[in-house]
Amino acid sequence: MAELLSTVTITATGLLCKAFLNSGLCSITVSNLHILLDALRNDERRRRGQGVVTIANHISTLDDPLAWGTLPMGLYLNSNTTRWSLGASEIMFTNPLFSAFFRKGQVLETFRGNGIFQPSVDIAIKRLNEGHWVHLFGEGKVNQPPNYPRTNGVARLPRFKWGVGRILMETAVPPLIIPMWLTGFDKLMPENRSFPYKYFPRLGIRLGVAFGDPIPIEEITAALSASLITKGSVESNLSHGLHSGGWVSRTIMQAEERFAPGCKQKRHMDVMRSDVTAVVQRAVETLGRKVSGNLLNKSHS
Repeated sequence: MAELLSTVTITATGLLCKAFLNSGLCSITVSNLHILLDALRNDERRRRGQGVVTIANHISTLDDPLAWGTLPMGLYLNSNTTRWSLGASEIMFTNPLFSAFFRKGQVLETFRGNGIFQPSVDIAIKRLNEGHWVHLFGEGKVNQPPNYPRTNGVARLPRFKWGVGRILMETAVPPLIIPMWLTGFDKLMPENRSFPYKYFPRLGIRLGVAFGDPIPIEEITAALSASLITKGSVESNLSHGLHSGGWVSRTIMQAEERFAPGCKQKRHMDVMRSDVTAVVQRAVETLGRKVSGNLLNKSHS
């Protein structure tokens, strides 16, 4: 019954989003959707226990679920092809009705300020180990383009949260990581509007959803190797762990137990999670510059 209710919730939400996107009240351009579809429909990947991670900029409260209105309807009916995501407790789980809705919609309740070691992150890792799809907003909250930090006329996304690094490092096998870039959603639902307008989307907005090529796992391992290179034989242990089918977290943790016990171990692990997260953020920003320019604020063409 619980699985049926979840399927009904996800399908109804997906169809509502699809209806809005096709209503003429807005327009949408989707680029390289086939990258995600090929990943979700790959049964061999799932049998290997390799999950799919999509990660995007977060520019409005409607990014998720509205962006998934671009998916074929059949994907809503299968739990293997519907996303899991993390959602803020103080925003989404504020009463029993909302809590039930979001839980049935495969949203994991996340408590801001509780760090990267909390049940929602553990469950996200478990879902990936089962071959499922997890979507992440690396910033952890909505940030709209006018507020992006800039250096020498080039905008950057606010720093991604280290929970991204933990999720990617602690899966049993490397997940398939697909960067995404959203445009126009910030104009659809601008922040800081007065009541009641802040609850209603603006009409006639041009939206965009772009998918990038999966991040090569070599970029992740290079970042980890750079973090470990000062520890002598640790780098060779990392390479051995990868070639023998394990994933980096087990090898790194074993190495840290030998080379950096106690507080030093924690510090080094934090650095590695930060470095892995930075690789993913660069991939999202690179896609964003291709779509939206150096200020990350242009609409999808």
